Amino acid sequence: MKRVGFIFEKICDIENISRAIDNAARGKKSRRIVNNILEHKQQAAEAVREMLITKTYRPKPYREFVIKDGASQKERTIYCPAFYPDQIVHWAIMQVTEPILRKGMYEFCCGSIPGRGIHYGKRYIERWLRRDRKNTKYCLKLDIKKYYPHINTSVLKSKFRTKIKDENALWLIDTIIDSHETGLPIGNYTSQWWANFYLEGLDHFIKERLHIKYYMRYMDDMVLFGANKKQLHKVRKLIAEYIEPLGLTLKENWQVFKVGSRPIDFLGFRFYRDRTTLRRRNALRIRRRISKMYRKGKATVRDARAILSYLGWIYHSNSRTYYERYIKPFVNIKKLKEIISDEDRKQHQARSGGG
Repeated sequence: MKRVGFIFEKICDIENISRAIDNAARGKKSRRIVNNILEHKQQAAEAVREMLITKTYRPKPYREFVIKDGASQKERTIYCPAFYPDQIVHWAIMQVTEPILRKGMYEFCCGSIPGRGIHYGKRYIERWLRRDRKNTKYCLKLDIKKYYPHINTSVLKSKFRTKIKDENALWLIDTIIDSHETGLPIGNYTSQWWANFYLEGLDHFIKERLHIKYYMRYMDDMVLFGANKKQLHKVRKLIAEYIEPLGLTLKENWQVFKVGSRPIDFLGFRFYRDRTTLRRRNALRIRRRISKMYRKGKATVRDARAILSYLGWIYHSNSRTYYERYIKPFVNIKKLKEIISDEDRKQHQARSGGG
């Protein structure tokens, strides 16, 4: 594989950094620091460029906090990087290196990849299940134990060196990697891309060496299909052996089962041969959010955005009964859209000086 060079100068290009500021600021324009940077964008971009060119850039300490994720309320530690300069630098890197990382990426690696989100993955799983019953008779479902913290950063650095030969760009990538004690921090924009990249070799191993016809990965969650149950058990052992040198282990809750005997719980949905429904935890989370909003008697902008996002999940599944019972009586979709439209108009007026 031919390695790519001369990318550091593209990362440091003032137009690239200026675009990185805009991208990093999306959804954060209510914050004072973000507005201050946007008001002085040219000076900020030049300062970031100077840090990179002189190699004086040093990541600031992360702001650490714990969230309870989803209906299961599973605790996750989030490491939030400073907006300036760190989030801007992360975007500047990815705007240049994204095409490089995409080049060897498996087509059904779906997590956090533009154009390859949950509904992309859902569409193909449905297609596989309905068009090829023989080769989707059995499913192997597995994921990796505490994936982000257990990524071996030395291995990750060596993987970058198989793609990139620009020493200055590698210095910058190493600097971001070394800004966290172990593994990759959940919270960096770079982390989701680099976590996908870390398993690129596994994707090719599964497809090209193990000859699995139907396989999808959403970050560290995987589903593989086959016609033979024993083969999938063997595949599971070979995957465990493959990821061991990467510092990774599979969770003990892996499953091999006949597709007709139960639904496949993946991507927030439950997949059957003839239909797709919401995952129970997601259905519960949506009901809780709507109930909370309904009790307040009014919807905030945050409520409106969240609920309209949830409706996308419902519309993409066979959940008409659920919608009629738990959503329609309590939600005025037109009103939610008006709330968001009003907020967008206010922000636009503020940015344009109130005109």
